Amino acid sequence: MTGPEDAPWRWPEERWRGHVEHVRAGRSLTPARWPGGRRVAVAISFDSDHETPALRDGEVLPGKLAAGEYGARVAVPRILELLRRHEVPASFFVPAVSALLHDGEVARYAAEGHEVALHGWIHERNTTLAPADERELMLRAADVLTAQSGTRPVGLRTPSWDFSAATLDLVVELGLAYDSSLMADDEPYELLSRGEPTGVVELPVEWIRDDVPYFGMDRFTGLRPYTPPREVGRIWRDEFDAARAAGGLFQLTMHPHVIGHRSRLVVLDELLGHIAGTGDAWFATHADVVAHVLAAAG
Repeated sequence: MTGPEDAPWRWPEERWRGHVEHVRAGRSLTPARWPGGRRVAVAISFDSDHETPALRDGEVLPGKLAAGEYGARVAVPRILELLRRHEVPASFFVPAVSALLHDGEVARYAAEGHEVALHGWIHERNTTLAPADERELMLRAADVLTAQSGTRPVGLRTPSWDFSAATLDLVVELGLAYDSSLMADDEPYELLSRGEPTGVVELPVEWIRDDVPYFGMDRFTGLRPYTPPREVGRIWRDEFDAARAAGGLFQLTMHPHVIGHRSRLVVLDELLGHIAGTGDAWFATHADVVAHVLAAAG
């Protein structure tokens, strides 16, 4: 049998096992009960990317930038009004360049009781960066969000959920309480680094509970929003109902420039109404969920 000398099937066990165990899921942190005896925790989040994915890719002409501008100009005010009406706190993961481009947006999130958390500098792809560059951008981003929100961020969502071999070490170095970029469970868990507990909580994400896979659009490829918004709403409702039945966490990731269009925001409005109608859901920021599960875990 022939093949590349460095083909994975040629690796010794310590090599493939080492890759797998570099960042791993540790103990489950699902608490026995949620605050106030609530049956399910609900963590709603928005990645306020705006123009940054286009800028990251060097797409500097007006078309892509205008689509991102919609997020800040139109969608964010709509979303904040919707959250205010439902009395729902949310977590906003904000690239620093988005914060710098849209003066006052981060301050408004904080003033209205929402969490502001890290989401890179310019929506960079961490796995393409040297560890020193990833570190520099994370530190710069933290400084920007701290200055604009008045509070040092305690959590990270990597841009595009792109988690490098250095990311967890940097999360620990910065003293962050949590990450929300990985997918090893439905419920909160502790992250292990090379087999050792880190104390960092993972609030896991999933493409099922993200708006982009359903509504993504690229006019130059076959990417189209084939799923009707109300069908997406049904999927998310089923996800919530199952989380509630398990007494666990329902976490949802959205993007203002994606979910903030009229026919899609109706779906979020209806979903929040359904959740509130159960009477036993705890709406919380990601930071509040993490604080609770850590306190419960002792």
